[in-house]
Amino acid sequence: MAEVLIIGAGSWGTAFGVLLAGAGHNVTLYERLPEYAREMAAKRQNPTFLPDIPFPESLQVSNELDGLERFQWCISAVPTRFVRSEFTRLAEHYPADLPLVSLSKGIEQETLKFPTQVLAECTSAKHLLCLSGPSHAEEVARGLPAVVVSAGDESRAQALAELVSTPSFRVYYSTDLAGVELSGAAKNVVAIAAGIVDGLKLGDNAKAALIARGLAEIVRLGLATGAEERTFSGLSGIGDLFTTCTSMHGRNLRFGRRIGEGEKPDEIIASMQMVVEGYNTARALRELARQQNVEMPICEEVCNVIYDGADAREAVTRLMTRSLKAE
Repeated sequence: MAEVLIIGAGSWGTAFGVLLAGAGHNVTLYERLPEYAREMAAKRQNPTFLPDIPFPESLQVSNELDGLERFQWCISAVPTRFVRSEFTRLAEHYPADLPLVSLSKGIEQETLKFPTQVLAECTSAKHLLCLSGPSHAEEVARGLPAVVVSAGDESRAQALAELVSTPSFRVYYSTDLAGVELSGAAKNVVAIAAGIVDGLKLGDNAKAALIARGLAEIVRLGLATGAEERTFSGLSGIGDLFTTCTSMHGRNLRFGRRIGEGEKPDEIIASMQMVVEGYNTARALRELARQQNVEMPICEEVCNVIYDGADAREAVTRLMTRSLKAE
């Protein structure tokens, strides 16, 4: 049994808290807004993001972040764009030996850094890891099977796998932190494109091709930034990409589908309660690719559509009429 702190009480942070508490750990789920923390504590569920999922007895909700020394693990479930501000507040109080695990999937727009890189700048944590893979919060919270990857220093990544693995949640471990984080960020951008294909009703053939070529783009950028090629054929690569591009739970897919059906991107974002990480990631991913001189035409067209007002069907046509070349 471990004492675990989860910072961020959105759908994934809450689902992960339910998972760990159900496995017998003592979990403190931190919610920044006092009114939401009180509501969750009183109702013993997260009515905003995961209604009807009861909290195990060993899961407590708090609006206080004191006494960090008593925890064995700290989990960040904060959306990528808020990671720096949230953990900067903790900087002087964060114990260096407290392992810090990121569940965030994205790239910080201003710096082009991944979540664990941001956490390294914001805290004195000596042990930084991430957990990534095909793991929709709605399914994990209900105890449906999921298999993911923990990444970081081998001994710590293995320890994290042992901490969180249950009969319904299996964790492999990897030392390719860069590849796992890139996969988790980039797949959301490809999922927006997949949703656009759905919304335009272009069919399964087009969507399959889009996913395959999206993976090729991710691999190219990964190799250029020092990631291991085998990572992208694993759970955090093609596994997460497939789920995000096909599942009814995928908010990036839903966002793209609504664009394909004719809605305006900024209006869709304003109407969605959950964070669409791909919307926040696409521009940073495009800039990172340009810095590395890596071609990512799908990412480029997603940016054209969601930021610059380009017509979605015309964007697909541009992809289909690019110069022919060997695969």
